[in-house]
Amino acid sequence: QVQLVESGGGSVQAGGSLRLSCAASEGTFSSYAMGWFRQAPGKEREFVAGITWSGGSTAYADSVKGRFTISRDKSKNTVYLQMNSLKPEDTAVYYCAANTKYVSFRRTDFGSWGQGTQVTVSS
Repeated sequence: QVQLVESGGGSVQAGGSLRLSCAASEGTFSSYAMGWFRQAPGKEREFVAGITWSGGSTAYADSVKGRFTISRDKSKNTVYLQMNSLKPEDTAVYYCAANTKYVSFRRTDFGSWGQGTQVTVSS
């Protein structure tokens, strides 16, 4: 199982930026896709962005398109989420996840999860 550790969360004002990092164990070479999800209080965990480990193809939730960018550095086994133009509604715990079965960004297809990092955006 892939071990994932997120970092980079924090508190910012609306319009600000943050970059999240997700460092993975050596098992990432077997991952087909990596994703970022978020969960706000009282809400279900939702997909934010995903990237295929091999080809680097990306996908985004409509709510973050044009503001967030997912990328990966294979040499460092690390996935990033650059978040710009942050809004109060982006406030949530952000989770990194790995899909080691096939290329899919469905939440239920991700089997390995990090512990989460808090992002708080104030107005």
